[in-house]
Amino acid sequence: MKSAAILKSILLFLLLPVCSASWGASSGQVVGIVYLSQEQAPPAALSNLDEFVPDKGLAGAELAVSDNNTTGRFTGQQYELQKVVVPVNGDVVEAFNRQIADNATLVVLNVNADQLLKLADTPRAAGKLLFDAGASDDTLRNEQCRHNVLHILPSRAMRADALAQYMLKKRWQKWFLVVGQTPEDRLYAEAIKRAAKRFGMKLAAEKTWINAFDSRHSAQADVAEFTQGVDYDVLVVADEQGLFGEYLDYRTWLPRPVIGTQGLIATAWHPTHEQWGASQLQNRFKDKTGRWMTEQDFGAYLAVRAIGEASVRSKSADMQTIRNYLFSEAFALQGYKGTPMSFRPWNGQLRQPVLLAAPRSMVAVAPIEGFLHPITELDTLGYDQAESGCR
Repeated sequence: MKSAAILKSILLFLLLPVCSASWGASSGQVVGIVYLSQEQAPPAALSNLDEFVPDKGLAGAELAVSDNNTTGRFTGQQYELQKVVVPVNGDVVEAFNRQIADNATLVVLNVNADQLLKLADTPRAAGKLLFDAGASDDTLRNEQCRHNVLHILPSRAMRADALAQYMLKKRWQKWFLVVGQTPEDRLYAEAIKRAAKRFGMKLAAEKTWINAFDSRHSAQADVAEFTQGVDYDVLVVADEQGLFGEYLDYRTWLPRPVIGTQGLIATAWHPTHEQWGASQLQNRFKDKTGRWMTEQDFGAYLAVRAIGEASVRSKSADMQTIRNYLFSEAFALQGYKGTPMSFRPWNGQLRQPVLLAAPRSMVAVAPIEGFLHPITELDTLGYDQAESGCR
């Protein structure tokens, strides 16, 4: 009987810390985060290989909240995610005003540039910190910047600079630029031309792709004719919607590599990325969702993780305290790319390495070795402070 009593006391003693930790997490500081996005309509099916994912981003935010709460159990903090997904034809601003409470001050947005600006300019957004997890537009980081918005994914300029650095290393300096007809294609082309000028590339030719045919059937002949008569080292394609770019490779008149939006791409995340613990994140995400992590998933993941890092370090759920810490020199976000990430104080862009990836392999990570900067080599990608139009 005596031994049974002693055993019971030992078990109660061992259980006590578990119960205390559980109580501390549930009654401690609550950090509320809102994730707002809009459903996307399926695009034209150009390939059966790429499965349409209607909710890119949401799963990344959910995984990050889970990771935040793993740390929160030890710091007495609990992270809660409110999900607002607007239908395809719904009004994003109306949903923002109606479904997000005044005291919800940390909002992750996965919307396009026009919607982002409308949301940032609403009176309800004045007391909130918005995390842009979906748009890469350079204008959002320059003339159209908003000081209540932080940008997570690399801008188009950062992506173009990453490609240009690698091309300069390879000495592939004569570019043939092929541009699609959408506004996004033209914005990407402008970033490419800026990078070419910045790194001393020669634009051997620029053409607009205007063919309306079914590329799968007649690209073999037409791409060769389209690219004939130009001497160049690399074909640079601006086709963000994927309407024709996949059909340029191996069909050009000269045997040249393809880079840009297809071929060798500059991206924040890629399924082939495995270094610096990335394979563990890839596997955890795939176990949770049954698919690969996309750029939008990674953007939402980083946004929520940034909030978690700042709130843990500052021991606060207050929006202004979190914002101040995010812009402080103490903030360092580990993003599975080898170099700690931080926010640029002049435009709210998250500094980060950019992956250069082929369809089934990682090729390089920018900044490329040898490109130097007085503060951080990460600022060799995109608009530096002296170049910024954000005021």
